[in-house]
Amino acid sequence: MDRFFGLAQRGTTPRQEVLAGLATFLTMAYIVVVNPGMMAAAGIDHGAAFVATCLAAAIGSTLMGLLANYPIALAPGMGLNAYFAFAVVGGMGVPWQAALGAVFISGMIFFAVSVTGFREWLINSIPLSLKLGIAAGIGFFLGLIGLRGMGLVVDNPATLVAMGSLHQPATLLSCLGFVLIAGLVARGITGGIVIGIIVTALLGIPFGLTEFQGIFSMPPSLAPTFLQMDLAGALGIGLVGIVFTFFIVDLLDNAGTLIATTHRAGLMRKDGSVPHLGRALMADSGGAMIGAVLGTSTTVSYIESAAGVQAGGRTGLTALTVAVLFLLTLFLAPLATSIPGFATAPALVLVACLMAQGLRDIAWEEPTEYLPAIVTALAMPFTFSIASGIGVGFIAFALVKLVAGRGREVGGAVWLIAAASALRFYLET
Repeated sequence: MDRFFGLAQRGTTPRQEVLAGLATFLTMAYIVVVNPGMMAAAGIDHGAAFVATCLAAAIGSTLMGLLANYPIALAPGMGLNAYFAFAVVGGMGVPWQAALGAVFISGMIFFAVSVTGFREWLINSIPLSLKLGIAAGIGFFLGLIGLRGMGLVVDNPATLVAMGSLHQPATLLSCLGFVLIAGLVARGITGGIVIGIIVTALLGIPFGLTEFQGIFSMPPSLAPTFLQMDLAGALGIGLVGIVFTFFIVDLLDNAGTLIATTHRAGLMRKDGSVPHLGRALMADSGGAMIGAVLGTSTTVSYIESAAGVQAGGRTGLTALTVAVLFLLTLFLAPLATSIPGFATAPALVLVACLMAQGLRDIAWEEPTEYLPAIVTALAMPFTFSIASGIGVGFIAFALVKLVAGRGREVGGAVWLIAAASALRFYLET
């Protein structure tokens, strides 16, 4: 074990790695409650989605631990699952089977990119400001969904959206849940999100809002979603933009997480490059494809892995520990299905706030950088589409730079994505 993972070389021990894995798991375990609920909103069987979530996280984390030897865990990504359920399936009317096919194809493209030098060209060509704007925009998109789930934001024919009623017990409990989760996270309590979700759900029992269904059972059947992806449907011309969105967000999300986590763990080289980047991205893309086969949205590296790094995790043994814990979670299906939507919605809002932190690193003194970034972030929730937000952002960046006389600062990848987005908007609107 020491030779395979290089424990001594990285100054760690098996005990330290296992404890780090536990810390990471506790910070991201909310996904086994939140993700099945989102998949169910897309028409996918809740029990099968729960199993798919646990298995995708376990397999993806195992791939990362064995291939790249990094203390980074994987699971279905927040933001992309919302895009899958509410924008692609709910908003565009795409069958969930075809949407899973789009996830699989995007994973294949990601894998192909990961084994070539194209990945560095693409990642390096996209400006930091747009990367930060995309991350924040996904957070705002997620926040809108969370606020709607809490009952704080409702439809309004005159103003599009309006304030919900605070006389509803579920809304009040959701607000209390957000305050509790935020307070626990601010205190640095490991597993604060999970604790907040469970407490909020328990508070709903006296109001008849939470129906307790037990704790342990054998895992539900995976049959309703296993190999149900529709590749032929995903190859239709109307889904090209969806495939691209899954791909580009997956690529940027994973690259950002790898950079941030390896830097915090002291694994980044002095020149700023990430060792074994190709292997790590192959683990990510492999996880995305496997997740689609199982029946869930795109699997990504989790920034919550930083909790494990903070606890001393330095090798893939941390990721393997997380994988084992997700497998054990398979037997907690009754508990997961007992958690109502009003208890998980506050967690979405909190994650949205965390994702918006990247805006602080934008070059606010440079208009040609911060204006397209903010346009990107704003376009996602207000068009209710991550794809549209990305497209608007790239077009804005290229044109603002061009009009400002700084067109040479626009990389080839930006022009390519901007042109493709403009063509998509022309054909679809």
